[in-house]
Amino acid sequence: MKMVSIVLCLYLFLSCPSVAEEKLRKILKPNIVVIYADDLGYADLSCYGAIGVKTPNIDKLAREGVRFTDSHCSAATCTPSRYSLLTGSYAFRSNAEILPGTAPLLIRPEKPTLPGMLKINGYKTAIVGKWHLGLGDGQINWNEEIKPGPLEVGFDYSFILPATADRVPCVFVENHRVVNLDNEDPIIVNYDKKVGNLPTGLSNKEMLRMHADTQHSATIINGISRIGYMDGGKKARWVDETFAEIFTAQAANFIESNKKQPFFLYLALSDIHVPRVPNERFVGKSSMGPRGDVIVQLDWCVGQVIEKLKELGLERNTLVILSSDNGPILDDGYSDQAVEKAGKHNPAGPFRGGKYSIYEAGTRMPTIVFWPGNVQSSVSNALWSQVDLYASLASLVGHTLGAEEAPDSRNVLNAILGRSKVGRQTMLEEAFTLGVRDGNWKYIAPFSGKIPGWMKNKNVETGLGEEQLYDLGNDINERNNLIKTNKDQGDKLRKELSKILKSEMTR
Repeated sequence: MKMVSIVLCLYLFLSCPSVAEEKLRKILKPNIVVIYADDLGYADLSCYGAIGVKTPNIDKLAREGVRFTDSHCSAATCTPSRYSLLTGSYAFRSNAEILPGTAPLLIRPEKPTLPGMLKINGYKTAIVGKWHLGLGDGQINWNEEIKPGPLEVGFDYSFILPATADRVPCVFVENHRVVNLDNEDPIIVNYDKKVGNLPTGLSNKEMLRMHADTQHSATIINGISRIGYMDGGKKARWVDETFAEIFTAQAANFIESNKKQPFFLYLALSDIHVPRVPNERFVGKSSMGPRGDVIVQLDWCVGQVIEKLKELGLERNTLVILSSDNGPILDDGYSDQAVEKAGKHNPAGPFRGGKYSIYEAGTRMPTIVFWPGNVQSSVSNALWSQVDLYASLASLVGHTLGAEEAPDSRNVLNAILGRSKVGRQTMLEEAFTLGVRDGNWKYIAPFSGKIPGWMKNKNVETGLGEEQLYDLGNDINERNNLIKTNKDQGDKLRKELSKILKSEMTR
């Protein structure tokens, strides 16, 4: 009789694969892959209405997963958003802003982080791609060990661009060292004055593959002038056209090496940030010139990661989250015909603003969550922020947050997995000024500070200036300022913003 029962149970287990898979998922923690694009606008993907470019790999994820219409990065620029995603803390709490290439590590090693939390819970963790959160404790010697860095804030492995593709040093750093460093050709970096004899965009314009504004006209590397000066490191210098292949290969290697245990991969791709230099296989694949071509390249990278998961049989046990760090911009310092070739394509979609802006296009991101067997195909208007990934993923892996851990993060896991259309009620948006969302209401604080000089030539509606209030339910483009006609709502959100700013960093 006992043998009959065992056979019957085994038959039921094997004949009901969905039941079997569900039991296995409860035993095994899912792998987590966050694919983070750079400067990708809400409508820059064909599944969000892009014109002139096709993104079939990402579109497939959107069809089979959850596509969000009101998901946000925490800030309208890159460093603050990355800081919030990894710490569960709003960027203003640490005065996070766009960092130069020689900035010290912004996240202190003692601060709890998303990768650190997952590492405690049995995950192997990796960052591949753009870092831009600072390195070291001050002036870095690029020819020695570079730390503290990603390994000191929760990552087991890192292969990174130290800052951005338009900044020196133009080298990759793997764990604590520059890749392919030649000790006989030491790297020198300075953001204040010229070092060495390498040509610059101001003095050697004839060497440029694309012209740039004054800010981006310092040392020329790979025919492109950058922000800042460097010398040396000839064997270590990157070639922009190889970014996509190198990053996806590093990501695939990490996945392969950790296929038998839970892993967290933060794949922070450089696309579609300037300078936009697609690999030759993607040149001309859109009607929008280099900016459109690097969107195609981004889509290819996503496809490569998903194919690797499939190849290893990991797709059904891997949660994939795709988003971007801030809103779009066409002209961001280089003459790459992004404005001229945009045609009818509006990277911000129905929203106002873009990168650097407090208006919705600054932080409202194309966001897709894909997890076969656990996430159903749907479109969700749930309101949530990337700052919420920390608490939500902690809930997923059964981690209880400490009193000072991820202070601004909220557990919206059910919304992220498409099981609920309810996310946050209120949420902070950061740019040069601050905004707060309460459902469909949006409040923007007045700004009287100084705008950085490099911002003056940006063709972006920043939203800086007067106090503003919008009803996004009836005015998605933020054109009808109601601050003078809806005093009660203005007072409510003004107080909510004050409450957030005064709140202590404890849960």
